[in-house]
Amino acid sequence: MAVIMLYKCSDCHPFRQHFKTAWENLLIFNKTCEPRNPPRMPTPQYALPLQQSERLQIIDSLRGIALCGILLMNIPYFGMPHMMDFDLRLRNETGANYYLWWIVRLFFEGTMRGFFSMLFGAGCILLLERLEKRPPGDISPADIYYRRLLWLLLFGFVDANVLLWNGDVLYVYAAGGLLLYPFRHAKPRLLLIVAIIALAIGTFKGTTRLYEQKAKRTKGEYALQLEKQKVKLTEKQKNDKEAWEKFQKEHSRESQLKEAKEEVEAYQGSYVQTLKHVYPRNEEYQSFSVYGFFFWDLMVCFFLGMYFYKTGVLTGLKPVSFYWKLMLAGYLLGLPLNYWLLDSIFQKDFDITRMADQNLISWYEIRRILVLLGHLGLLMLLYKYGVAKGFLKLMASVGQMAFTNYLMQSIICGFIFYGAGLRWYGAMERYELYIVTGCVWIFQVIFSNIWLKYYRFGPFEWVWRSLTYWKKQPFKRSTPSLPDLA
Repeated sequence: MAVIMLYKCSDCHPFRQHFKTAWENLLIFNKTCEPRNPPRMPTPQYALPLQQSERLQIIDSLRGIALCGILLMNIPYFGMPHMMDFDLRLRNETGANYYLWWIVRLFFEGTMRGFFSMLFGAGCILLLERLEKRPPGDISPADIYYRRLLWLLLFGFVDANVLLWNGDVLYVYAAGGLLLYPFRHAKPRLLLIVAIIALAIGTFKGTTRLYEQKAKRTKGEYALQLEKQKVKLTEKQKNDKEAWEKFQKEHSRESQLKEAKEEVEAYQGSYVQTLKHVYPRNEEYQSFSVYGFFFWDLMVCFFLGMYFYKTGVLTGLKPVSFYWKLMLAGYLLGLPLNYWLLDSIFQKDFDITRMADQNLISWYEIRRILVLLGHLGLLMLLYKYGVAKGFLKLMASVGQMAFTNYLMQSIICGFIFYGAGLRWYGAMERYELYIVTGCVWIFQVIFSNIWLKYYRFGPFEWVWRSLTYWKKQPFKRSTPSLPDLA
């Protein structure tokens, strides 16, 4: 019934294209991928009953840490014009602002989103593993799975266009998640192969874009040189010249500062003003952009997460030596590469058209995956050695309420920075934004641990679950207790 309601909503713009596509995918997968008697997931040899609670606790802990890392990367986009986050020259940032830019981009840029995406992929397998072990009921595992994703699609639309967060990932997670169901029983080797293929495609697309920017500059500069020599330009050379001059104008300091000023005015204005500014960007992103480069960005991590879950990497079942190798390989390869790429940005004076002069390929996907693996190895070592039990327990509650906490970050930051709230958008230094980040972290850790003492789910998790089953789900615990980490 829930799915039927969504399908009917598809006649109303802007849901039409998205929900009809999702509905068609659901019908196809239900008919072709779901047997009449769904096969039960074989219990892995390592999944002993006594380890079940512990397994889920570490996954929740990792998810909570990844969620906090997401805010670390998102806070500049919540609190300042996006072009100022990348280009330090626009605000002449020095001191703490300069060093924080380096630290965040060196250790966390791209990796926290990747971490969160990886755990989403693992979570899809975990959900289906649970559902297929249950006795057959009125609702098939495939139906539950696709209902969840269709509702998540709607939540993503709300996050972007009601809460006005133009960096929402829920929408694209739901869209990408529709493709994962047929791989639920895939062998780990196949999952790894798909991840590597997605990585190769993403790198190829990034490299293509890099050389397109370089070609725009070289062709434009060549046309300008011919013009100075009084050589008559061909029609193509005129177009090259105009395209390059337009690009230079759009990316000039004056143009960037003007755009930043307009963005500050839009976000500090009324709710309607902000909506008018954000909605066209979200519509373009959710309708077109997301299916290009960002799609492969997600697929790499979705399939890596599925692979790591099935092989026991995410559940701590590998030996300590494995995690040491993972951490050292990730950091020793990824961090120097990342530093070199960041340094090249300064060497090229933040000119993206000159990046291909120094980089033969786009290293973005490769370097972020390497650093991500280093982070994963480090966190799993803390878990295996038992040296951060208290911290991991606290973060497990944040991870259990990841959906609520993600939306809460949009609500809190929207109130702090947008015109409907305190109107601090564009008013803070970079280091002050990270102070806000720390305060939000502290609040969410405390809130999550207290909430789960009295309730079984986070508030938005409960709404999502109730909508999925189209039935009000149990919410309160019968007696207050410690959070149920299982």
